[in-house]
Amino acid sequence: MTDTPHLTAGIESWPIAGGFTIARGTKTEARVVVAEIRDGDHVGRGECVPYARYGETVEGVRDAILTVADRITAGLDRDSLREAMPAGAARNAVDCALWDLAAKQAGQPAATLAGLATLSPLTTAYTLSLGDPDAMFEAARAAAARPLLKVKLGGPNGGEDDAERIEAVRRGAPEARLILDANEGWAPVRLEALIAASAANGAELIEQPLPADQDEPLADIDRLVTICADESVHDRASLTGLSARYDAINIKLDKTGGLTEALAMAEAARTEGLKIMVGCMVGTSLAMAPAVLVAQGAEWVDLDGPLLLDRDRAPGLRYDGSMLYPPEPALWG
Repeated sequence: MTDTPHLTAGIESWPIAGGFTIARGTKTEARVVVAEIRDGDHVGRGECVPYARYGETVEGVRDAILTVADRITAGLDRDSLREAMPAGAARNAVDCALWDLAAKQAGQPAATLAGLATLSPLTTAYTLSLGDPDAMFEAARAAAARPLLKVKLGGPNGGEDDAERIEAVRRGAPEARLILDANEGWAPVRLEALIAASAANGAELIEQPLPADQDEPLADIDRLVTICADESVHDRASLTGLSARYDAINIKLDKTGGLTEALAMAEAARTEGLKIMVGCMVGTSLAMAPAVLVAQGAEWVDLDGPLLLDRDRAPGLRYDGSMLYPPEPALWG
């Protein structure tokens, strides 16, 4: 006889090595929420990273998870969860815990349950924090052996010095592929000049150059570099009309509300002719593991969260330089 499923949630803090700076500020720790569903001898876990940009707090997300505890006990499944909770970090943690639990109960990988082929290793981007051009040159030079660098931009005054930052990173890492992330930080008046500077330095993608509610100019310019929506896209409902302004989307499980919606969103985006990047917040390997499933076949993978931490969960994902290997069952799935 199977015991009744029981859902709990807790808050954890993981120090970030040296701090992590984007256009909105600097973080020194990753505060995450972990949902755990226990059913007899089996335990499923899911980690999420609440994001203040979307009005989330760790305490609020933990409490939101606990509001569905009784419904999990009553048999709430992944499909029903999408109706019971809105997209966001709280639903992500519960959804991924349900996937992990199902995999452990079935004695099969989550990838198999999702109808995917055997998971392959992936090349992940490695993120360079926002800083002055000289600091970013040194950071790029230190990471120059990595094949794909993600460069945080969106400095003060609408990206006024970002062309210098882009040039500095290119000098520091002349052979690396570059993707640029402005985090909504570019002023519309600088948009075309900064895209031109990005193209001149061989960047292949720019994430969210303008604020999500002010991105209309992207429909009227010559997009010399692939423009990727991040804050402008969350789940399948937000794909409508997006291809007029963007060429790609960044799928993050904390935005979609879990692996279930992320897999469906990737399929829908392909139908819309959009390229796919799979990204993350700064979290542990437990948060990255489900995203490895979505990242199979993505044009860009940015799942380096654990590499930015002072220490990771054990067992964690295996990284060999920028090569990311699929999760072992002891971690997730």
